[in-house]
Amino acid sequence: MADVALAAGVSHQTVSRVLNDHPNVKPATRERVLAAIRELGYRPNVAARALVTRRTRTLGVISFNTTLYGPASMLYGIEQAAKDLDYFVAVAALSALDRRSVLDAVERLRDQAVEGMIVIAPQNSAVNALSQVRSDIPLVAVGCGTHAALSSVAVDNEAGAERATSYLLDLGHPTVHHVAGPRSWLDAQEREAGWRRTLLARGCPVPEPIYGGDWTARSGFELGREIAARVRDENDPVTAVFCANDHTALGLLRAVQQHPRGGVLRSAADHHSTGLRRGRSARPGHGDRPGGRRGRGHARPAPGAAGHREPEPRGARLHRPAARVALNP
Repeated sequence: MADVALAAGVSHQTVSRVLNDHPNVKPATRERVLAAIRELGYRPNVAARALVTRRTRTLGVISFNTTLYGPASMLYGIEQAAKDLDYFVAVAALSALDRRSVLDAVERLRDQAVEGMIVIAPQNSAVNALSQVRSDIPLVAVGCGTHAALSSVAVDNEAGAERATSYLLDLGHPTVHHVAGPRSWLDAQEREAGWRRTLLARGCPVPEPIYGGDWTARSGFELGREIAARVRDENDPVTAVFCANDHTALGLLRAVQQHPRGGVLRSAADHHSTGLRRGRSARPGHGDRPGGRRGRGHARPAPGAAGHREPEPRGARLHRPAARVALNP
């Protein structure tokens, strides 16, 4: 800093003000200091600044299974938002979300003097562990459902599932089958609850959920082969399927399309891709109503839905439900 001050012909206090974007610096002086910084290749000592300011400008993020598109996108969105606000991100990636792993990760991030923590907590075990964390550091859970007793940001999965299921029922299907996500995931539990509640409210039969999905297209494909055999089953026909997420729906569609009895399913799968900053929407094709009439449906599902009919190139837009922010007092 002393070299920058000498090159710019100012005091080191003025250099400090420029580095900290202080308003009380003349534009010409600021530009002279910045030119000296560029010429000398000066980089502030982050550790020294932290000692003086007692701030690390670092956020800790605890994540799990970032090979899945949802958690990976959340992590990317968090990092980008932190960068925009001049914060660093320290990541603790866990192989399992058991109580001990989560609490150990919290302590590791504490040792790095993070100023706050964001925890991607999609399972009950993680939520239960976070409820035991001391409140001396700001902590927000993400993806923990809408009922966790934590400061959290979550998608309204139940409302999204209700809208997706209603969308298919409005096309004239007698009921909607459900390919569920992993039973230990809060998102999957809430989506199943929204699907079930919609069928009950409208007096429709409630089929047994189809379990075994793990959010991947591969699991959707395997389960889809079972479903395809039932598409034209007179005793238990499957005409519409609501999937726990879009990847499952894509795998199911491929399986049904390949099956000789499967016919064609149309997709209304919403993309769970950018964490909390979701702006895109899916555009399903028009759905033919059973009986030959075509109809257009409008809904706002978050998870994926698939209905048995030939797709067309244009159709309704499915918007995402708003995220819920819960601040625990």
